[in-house]
Amino acid sequence: MQLTAVFDIGRTNKKLLLFDNQYRVVEEISETLPETTDEDGFPCDDLPLLTRWVREHWHQLRSRVEQNHDSVQLRAVNVAAYGATLVHIDEAGEPVAPVYSYLKPYPPELTEQFYTTYGDAMAVARQTASPPMGMLNSGLHLYWLKHARPEVWARVRWSLHLPQYISFLLTGQPTSDYTSIGCHTALWDFEQHRYHDWVLREGLHTKLAPIVGQPIVQYTDGVPLGGGLHDSSSVIMAYLSRCQGEFMVLSTGTWCITLNPFNTQPLTDEQLHRDCLSYLTVGGAFIKASRLFMGREHDHQVARIAEHFNLTPDFSRQVSYQAELVDRLRQSDQNRLQPACMAGTGPFPNQPPGDWNVSAFASAEEAYTRLMIDLVELLTISIKLIDQNTPTIYVDGGFARSQLFMQLLANRFPEKAVYTSLLPQATAIGAALYIRQDDEPVAGWTFERVLPAVSSAMPTSDRRL
Repeated sequence: MQLTAVFDIGRTNKKLLLFDNQYRVVEEISETLPETTDEDGFPCDDLPLLTRWVREHWHQLRSRVEQNHDSVQLRAVNVAAYGATLVHIDEAGEPVAPVYSYLKPYPPELTEQFYTTYGDAMAVARQTASPPMGMLNSGLHLYWLKHARPEVWARVRWSLHLPQYISFLLTGQPTSDYTSIGCHTALWDFEQHRYHDWVLREGLHTKLAPIVGQPIVQYTDGVPLGGGLHDSSSVIMAYLSRCQGEFMVLSTGTWCITLNPFNTQPLTDEQLHRDCLSYLTVGGAFIKASRLFMGREHDHQVARIAEHFNLTPDFSRQVSYQAELVDRLRQSDQNRLQPACMAGTGPFPNQPPGDWNVSAFASAEEAYTRLMIDLVELLTISIKLIDQNTPTIYVDGGFARSQLFMQLLANRFPEKAVYTSLLPQATAIGAALYIRQDDEPVAGWTFERVLPAVSSAMPTSDRRL
């Protein structure tokens, strides 16, 4: 059996997945590693623990293949990992600092110093396709390290994006790639297609490894090893390699990110202000995106509803689309959602946190339906910011399994073909597809179109395989 291995490093779960030639999962190793704190006491991934986990599983995989070489061959290995995260290593390849969280607060005085030196925040944001987001901008992370931790900065030989650090553990080759550079880092000048002038003036580029714009970094024992991909860009790779026509992908989870690889227009100031950005594909092409902190808001409010009605939070999985209830709630503006977790993000970043009154509803079902109606309204605004008459939307991730969510979304886009995309392990499969560069069908990948509901009738759907 030929196996393709992918290390899929998420914020919560760290995975090693083994796929067969048709991209079926043969084996999955998944573990939640405990966090630690940095020198300021702020939570972050435990880098020594993560490093040990990757090295141990890589060693075990190679030993297993060597011992069973007659029946098992390793076809390729790649990495997908979350973005906006850097690992700083010295000449010997050893980390010299914690893996600082992108949620770590950014010092206001450094923000002021940066924009006093390098100009208007929106101008920099427009050129780098990166809304100002503090540590979520990896370039600002480097600026902080240089100016706030100069003794650490002096020891850094390479600052590797997290996907490339995991690849480095497998290959020993320090690299950078477009997908990591292009995920709201404020490093890349999207107009000039190179590192931004401020990066060069600060000398940050001397700490950034060479860009590898190809799938394979090196061969080990004849096995091609990839340089790693940013997770959202890895997901879009799967669609670009297998889907026809123009489309958007709505990747749902803690963040709901709409990706439009067919909108190549420069970002406007309005789009930047309303949490739109651009990513880069593996080849350096633009992918316009918009973001909504919808999953976080959803989970926060579901917990409040469950507590008020004395239920467990999983009650929400049983709430289905009821046309009459939806119609009634839509016709009323009373007790609409007041988001608690979206300040500074999404299409209304200036809206302060609210205190939504869940006790005003007669039942948990009614409250949850109101919640989903209003979240989908916000999401609709976010999607339309980057739409450009794209005919198809594929919905991936956790919310794709919610019949209520999918029906509400289809109702808001009656002119589009809206599909649930049932692709288990989409992030890892995207990385596997990129390293293998083949035309093999992806087993088990199905699409189900959801049609807009007609008046108060129950929703219908048609299936396309």
